[in-house]
Amino acid sequence: MAQDDSSKIIGYLTEDTRKNRLRLSGLGVIVGVAAGTVAVVYRIAMAYSADLRGFLLNAADGWLIPFYFVLLLVIALVVAALIKWEPYIAGSGIPQVEGELKGYFDMPWLKVIIGKLVGSLLCIVAGLSVGREGPSVQLGAMAGKGVSRVLKQDNLQERYLITCGASAGLSAAFNCPLSGVVFALEEMHKDYSITMIFSAMAAAVSADFVSKWIFGMSPVFHIPLTASLELKYIGHVLFLGLLIGVAGVLFNRAMFLTQKCYDKIPSKIPKRFHPIIPFMLAGIMGFVMPVVQGDGHNMLEILTGGGLGLKIMLVYFVVKFVFSMICFASGAPGGSLAPMMVLGAYVGGIYAHFVMRTAGLDVTLINNFVILAMAGYFAAICRAPLTAVVLAVELTGSLNHLVYTVMVVFIAELVASLFKSEPLFDALLHNMVSQGEHAVHPVTEGGTSEKTLVNVTVSDGALLDDTAVSEIMWPETCLAVEVRRDGDVIIPHGGTVLHAGDRITLLCDRDRLGHIKEELAALTETGGAAKFHALMREREES
Repeated sequence: MAQDDSSKIIGYLTEDTRKNRLRLSGLGVIVGVAAGTVAVVYRIAMAYSADLRGFLLNAADGWLIPFYFVLLLVIALVVAALIKWEPYIAGSGIPQVEGELKGYFDMPWLKVIIGKLVGSLLCIVAGLSVGREGPSVQLGAMAGKGVSRVLKQDNLQERYLITCGASAGLSAAFNCPLSGVVFALEEMHKDYSITMIFSAMAAAVSADFVSKWIFGMSPVFHIPLTASLELKYIGHVLFLGLLIGVAGVLFNRAMFLTQKCYDKIPSKIPKRFHPIIPFMLAGIMGFVMPVVQGDGHNMLEILTGGGLGLKIMLVYFVVKFVFSMICFASGAPGGSLAPMMVLGAYVGGIYAHFVMRTAGLDVTLINNFVILAMAGYFAAICRAPLTAVVLAVELTGSLNHLVYTVMVVFIAELVASLFKSEPLFDALLHNMVSQGEHAVHPVTEGGTSEKTLVNVTVSDGALLDDTAVSEIMWPETCLAVEVRRDGDVIIPHGGTVLHAGDRITLLCDRDRLGHIKEELAALTETGGAAKFHALMREREES
């Protein structure tokens, strides 16, 4: 291990926790401003890209229509060239950020920022069913990594700043800072330490300030609610949770089924050319049903404005769903969160019309079901219930439906769990890693891997709970160097007994970080015994 790395690790272990928290919060503000600026530039460019799409569609008339499709093909080939130049820009970008934090990937931050910006904007110009939220998360995360590299932070601090950047990116994309914080912690970092929460909040609020300075105070998806649901509709709310949970499971299964269809394309055609299919389909949609293009913002405005009948809702939902699957599974650079939430909104709208006809629901209450369905759909697909609840509150600016929202999210999450539906982005990351789409960290001179620090917290009932350090089957090349308990610092030895709530710092090989984190998660999470034993069997077989 290099001398400067040793000094940084020793410095981290001996640094006062309060000073470390203050320093990381300050760095979080810097990352938030950087990520917020990138996200604002991206949002402005997206608006111009959408206007350009409208101009091109209006200009493509009569004999010019074939030339429009030729232009789409050229743009698709440019996107394919960008993916070849930087493969990490393909798709949403959220699985790549998760992979970076888990140690599987080592993305070149500047190339990813440039490639993702250009690639996703070209997808918007073409009219693909993609949004800006996923790319904003990846752009924010890479801005955080860039700040880390410029300021020469160590690997542990870099992972903190990448999480801060992801939080800031989603905050600026939705104009919802709390949602950005919770999503980054719940979906990506999967850790709720006070230090991480402080720094992520600093980044998200800073990015939100930059965004609102330019775009104003309202959230991107503002859902107006004029009245509250009465208790007599509680049965319909509970059934909506069940319905939206099943719909979320179908979304995930449809996604992976579509990916399998793409995998059947002959291997002699590189994957980077798969987006040509949705590009050509986007051209057709532009002339047949342009409302389903883009992130679905127009679809949501039409729905919440009360101007849609049940039949047209069903048509829009089906077409948007199929079109989105073809776009998402192709690997085209663009986000899936916004189209996903719009689809959830339409499930809520369709069900609200059913309740209106059968139970006399007032038409002004349709939007209430829309926002509940959006939250439940997000929870069932991403398996991030806290983010779903917070997002619903920030999008409506009201706590009146908090109890209903929690009910729908809880039932949707339970349904997804019963159907054993994996979190969407975790499953996408697993597919990428299993197919070998990850970088291996190089070893230093002399064949010794670089070292890094990892922090984990022991949960109630975990394998580590009430277990002595010497009795634990730790991941290979992994050493527990510090335990923090109730504000006290303990230097562990073989007889040290760990308890729920202990925060453990471990010294690990950086090139095995992804596998080490998997094993540590199984050791520290409630109910992780089965997963840990499965990982041990895999280790023995390999």
